[in-house]
Amino acid sequence: MEVYHLYSGGKDSSLAAYILERLGYEVKLVTVNFGVLDSWKYARETAQSLGFEHEVFFLDRKILEKATEMCINDKHPNNAIQFIHERALEEIARREDVERVSDGTRRDDRVPLLDQRKTRSLEDRFNVQYIRPLLGLGYKTIRELTDRLFIIELKESEKLEKSDYEVEIRYLLREKGIDPLTIFPKRHLQSRVLGWKKEKAHL
Repeated sequence: MEVYHLYSGGKDSSLAAYILERLGYEVKLVTVNFGVLDSWKYARETAQSLGFEHEVFFLDRKILEKATEMCINDKHPNNAIQFIHERALEEIARREDVERVSDGTRRDDRVPLLDQRKTRSLEDRFNVQYIRPLLGLGYKTIRELTDRLFIIELKESEKLEKSDYEVEIRYLLREKGIDPLTIFPKRHLQSRVLGWKKEKAHL
């Protein structure tokens, strides 16, 4: 049973991939990129260190440009991140060989997060199963599990080498002469998984 799992290399998407594998799925990690930067390489490094297959899925740059304009107009990134996440899920789900899509969204997330209506719409329009292993887990539980499983690098968003949607948005903002820290939180820690704490850790 193959599942295509949206993957940033962070602890949430890594924990979700681990759970999916333990449930018996053949997990294929997919990192979305717009071809502006090669930031996908950090997710690939993490995927390889954890022993998962990894693929880069390039989306139309127009999606990124629209998201960047949303950031500028809204003066915050929430709607833009939600917009990209929904497009990413749709573009992966529409592929002929895809029957299951997944991500690392969790109970406490506000963005990105598909509500019940959008979840059903995604499944019905593309005839896929949408799987979210962390949806019932809160922040403390996820931190407890990831601390046991992974070697984690924690840094300010601007300084962390990462593969999430923000990286290329921030780049386009700078191209437009806009400081990303006028849009994104000035102090925001994010994580990147570097590998297993022990050889193929088990809970």
